[in-house]
Order: sequence, then structure tokens, then C-alpha cells
Amino acid sequence: MVTPTNYGNNPFQPGMQQDVFVPDQLIAGDLKVVTKTGTIAAGAGVLKRGTVLGQISSDGTYKTALLASSDGSQTPVVILADDVDASGAAVLAGLYQMGEFNGNAVTLGTGITLAAATAALELKNIYLKTSVSAADPT
Repeated sequence: MVTPTNYGNNPFQPGMQQDVFVPDQLIAGDLKVVTKTGTIAAGAGVLKRGTVLGQISSDGTYKTALLASSDGSQTPVVILADDVDASGAAVLAGLYQMGEFNGNAVTLGTGITLAAATAALELKNIYLKTSVSAADPT
């Protein structure tokens, strides 16, 4: 014999609710996005999604690409996929290693211009777009 379940005290109330997703506009095209995991160097600080990173030659870790650096990280090579805090210790993070990104949504380190970052990242199949044109509406 099956005993019926009493749903008389249903906690659900009628009404409407909406969640709104507001994208950050970092990804800016249809080119396949390729990611990898990399180590953010200890002491790199709190970094936001979209930060342009360089790779330290001696140990292969990443930090914000700064023009004044001389450890290899002065050359932009990847874009950070998520916020990280590497203030006290090295941390693993998601990195974009291929795709099309909004040049106005990336975070550039001191001395790195958008033009310089665009040129360096194109060698790594990362393309920074800055505006929509009739020739390339994506």
C-alpha cells in the first residue's frame, strides 16, 4: 500500500523573480577560447579577471606585465581568467591562452600600452579588439 504525501503546507508562493546576468564584456568574439592553468607568482598581489600577464623566465610563473620589469614578465603572454589573490603565496589560476578579447576591458600594467599588448598577444593567438566596425561586426 502506498501512503500519499501531504503537500498542503506548500512553502512556495506565487510570484515572479528574475536573476540578471551582466557580462563583463571581456570576451569579444567568436574565436574559440582556450584556457590553461598557471601559477601566479607569490607577491603578485590581488589581480582582477582580464589582467594582462607576463611570464617570469626563471621559474615560469606569471605576474602583471610591467614595462619596467626585466625578468621576462615585461612581455604580455596571457590574460587572467578569474580574480586571484597572490599577495602572500603563489596560487594556481585560470589563464586565457587563445581568444578574442575586448581591449577596453583588459587591465594593463604600468608602461604597457594597448598597442604594445595587442602586438605581443597576437603572437600568442590572443587578439584584442577595441571597437566594432562594419568590416568586423563581432
